[in-house]
Amino acid sequence: MRNALKVFRRDVGRILHAPKVWAIVIGLVIMPSMYAWVNILAFWDPYSDTEHVKVAVVNLDEGASTEMTGEVDVGAKIVDQLKANDQLGWRFVGEDAALRGVRSGDYYAAIVIPPTFSADLLSITTGRFVRPELDYYVNEKANAIAPKITGVGASTLDFQVNATFVSTVAETVAEDLEKAGVDTGARLLDARTTTLDALDDTVAELEAARGGLADLQVTLTDAGVALTEATSALTEVDETIGDVQASIAQAQALVDDAQQDLVSFTDSVTTAYVSGATLLSGASARLNVAVTTLSAGVQNANLAIGTAIDDADAIADASAEVLAELEAQLATMDPADPGYSELSEAVDLLRERNASDQHLLGDLATLNQDVADVTTALQATASALNGAVQDSATSAGSIQTALTGTVPEINRTMAELSASAGAFSTALDAQRELVREAVTLLDGLEAQMEQARSAVTLLDGNLLGVEQDLETLRTDLSALSSAEIWRTLSAVTELDPQQVARFMSSPVEVKQHNLFPVATYGSAMAPLFTNLALWIGAFMLVVLLKQEADTEGVPGLTVRQAYLGRWMLLASLNVLQALLVSIGDVVIGVQTASAAAFVATSVFTGLVYVSIIYALAMSLGYVGKGVAILLVIMQIPGASGIYPIEMMPGFFRSLFPFFPFTYGIDAMRETIGGFYDGYYWRYVAVLGLYAVLAFVLGVFLRLRLGNFSRLFNVKLAETGLFVSEDVQIFGSRRRLSQIVQALSDRQRFREKTARRAEWFMKRHLTVIRLAVLIGVGVSVVLLGVAWFVPDAKATVLGLWGVVCLLVIGTVVTIEYVRQNIVFAGKVEDMPESSLRQALAREERATRSDTPLAELQDHGKRS
Repeated sequence: MRNALKVFRRDVGRILHAPKVWAIVIGLVIMPSMYAWVNILAFWDPYSDTEHVKVAVVNLDEGASTEMTGEVDVGAKIVDQLKANDQLGWRFVGEDAALRGVRSGDYYAAIVIPPTFSADLLSITTGRFVRPELDYYVNEKANAIAPKITGVGASTLDFQVNATFVSTVAETVAEDLEKAGVDTGARLLDARTTTLDALDDTVAELEAARGGLADLQVTLTDAGVALTEATSALTEVDETIGDVQASIAQAQALVDDAQQDLVSFTDSVTTAYVSGATLLSGASARLNVAVTTLSAGVQNANLAIGTAIDDADAIADASAEVLAELEAQLATMDPADPGYSELSEAVDLLRERNASDQHLLGDLATLNQDVADVTTALQATASALNGAVQDSATSAGSIQTALTGTVPEINRTMAELSASAGAFSTALDAQRELVREAVTLLDGLEAQMEQARSAVTLLDGNLLGVEQDLETLRTDLSALSSAEIWRTLSAVTELDPQQVARFMSSPVEVKQHNLFPVATYGSAMAPLFTNLALWIGAFMLVVLLKQEADTEGVPGLTVRQAYLGRWMLLASLNVLQALLVSIGDVVIGVQTASAAAFVATSVFTGLVYVSIIYALAMSLGYVGKGVAILLVIMQIPGASGIYPIEMMPGFFRSLFPFFPFTYGIDAMRETIGGFYDGYYWRYVAVLGLYAVLAFVLGVFLRLRLGNFSRLFNVKLAETGLFVSEDVQIFGSRRRLSQIVQALSDRQRFREKTARRAEWFMKRHLTVIRLAVLIGVGVSVVLLGVAWFVPDAKATVLGLWGVVCLLVIGTVVTIEYVRQNIVFAGKVEDMPESSLRQALAREERATRSDTPLAELQDHGKRS
């Protein structure tokens, strides 16, 4: 920082020790102020001298008359009013002279009152309603603002015409009212008496009508109750018919089932009858045969059993005799005799056998009796079977009679019953539909009855309201003769037609309240012209003074110190510019809410602008200066300096928040019109942010962009036509990288450089031509878009600027690549020791703290 102050003091000393330079420095300080003061004074109050703006007036009106207004010549009245009006320079000439003067520029506009103007204006009284027209001719070529001013004059004239018409009509109406009010009192008294009598009769009729409406309301209520009961009864009938139809449907289903069952039964019985009769006849025959056979068998068995019984009796008698003989023989024997035991056993066996035979004989006798019983039973069974067969035959005959006679009759009866039930159900359907229609009709009738009751109630209320209104009207009519009414009538008859006309011509007065008032147009324009002066002054300083600081008298001066030291000189001169222009604004009469704040804001804004312009010029060289010019061009329409930003095209509205002028102008407006809610400090804070960004660009990013600027200056110096400076940044990280690559692998670096050089020599001209052709082609397209879409002109202009910057950037990039290839060609042939020395120097040159003397020595070697 100390070296930067040394640079500043040295530069100031140089200026002070060169008196011939003072005139230039004084000019640099004064010229921006002159620009601001001249424009502020020129725009101080331009609308106060509009009487010099010539407007021709041609009156061709022939006048007109009506029964209501009488003779009226609106054109003559307009001319009289314009002669007393000094807002514009009115010139009353003929039609040819007026049109010729507008075309030649002698008059900015002309207003022609046509011959039928008065007649058209009074057509409203005849019912034709022809809208009157004024012919307005304007020369828009003569001046950009004059048509707007004359347009305001034409609008004023239109307002005066309308006011005159309304005034005339109002005056005529007031006169008619005054004349008509004389006989109004007498007519009112007669009308009051007649009206009171009519009102009494009407009130009596209304009371009678309301009595009839009350009776009608009672009748409608009773009818509504009866309708409700009838509807309920019909609903129950409908439900009963539904139940009956359901029962009939069930009965029909039962009859159908019975018929089906009867048919099935008849089929089954018929089949069983035929089969049974056949089987019964066969069974009876077989049974009789079986009974006869069985009876014969039983008789044979009875005979056989009888024979067996006789044989058994004979055997039993023989056995008894043998047993008696054996028992007698046994009695004679000695028990000790060897044959005694055997004989005793034989006697016992015989005795047992004889007992068995007796038992068998008893069984045979029983069997014989049973057989006899069976025979008797079989005979009885045969007789019973014959009787049963005879009875079955008789029953079968009865069944046949029933199947052929009774069953068909039953089936026919059932069919007739089902048909009768269906017909009855159909009849019930028709009756049910009639019942439903009757219910619907009753519902509609009930709704109509309800509407009728509502209508009667509403009508009664309306009649009551009418009756009350009539009573009120009667009271008002009775009070018509009171003093207040007559005083009002007297006021009507004493109307001043001219006073009414003046009121109707301008019934409303707009009361304007100015917030943050600014007395003059020049004061309102001062923020724009002052900001322009500060920007132009800063730009002049950057352009006319050398940007790079030398090292004379400041040993060890670095790039950043040199930048800050030269900025201090520019800032001090810019402060003088800002003080002069702002104090001069106050002196010439620019309004300020705070003169000190206005001056301080000007100084701060100037420092911000010089920081921005100096950073652009130091970092980008001539391109940066071009950007500064482009910025001031874009900021004049895009920073809301003259017109509200909302009136500008969308392109400028989108850039509005990013322009420094936006915040510089608004900050000065706060100091002129008055401060509000901290807005001033917001604008100052944004300006401070722009200053910080400018220092970041100039102090830090400049190290990256310095070679770009140096390349531009070298090429401009080669032309011998442009002023150029020796950029004090010679280090390049790209060249440092090339030296390292050459030291690492020289052969590979040489091959890579050769390939790049070959590609560049073949294609760089093609790339440049292509970039230029694309730029021209896009420019033509944008020109066509601007031609066919006029509303997009501002956006097209911005896009065209971007295209130009891209083309320029492409050309510069190609040249930068060429310089790198040239340097690479030098590096590849350098000995290793020289490369190492170049590496050390290049690395030192890329550092921001490297003294400028060392950088300049490095620049000479490179």
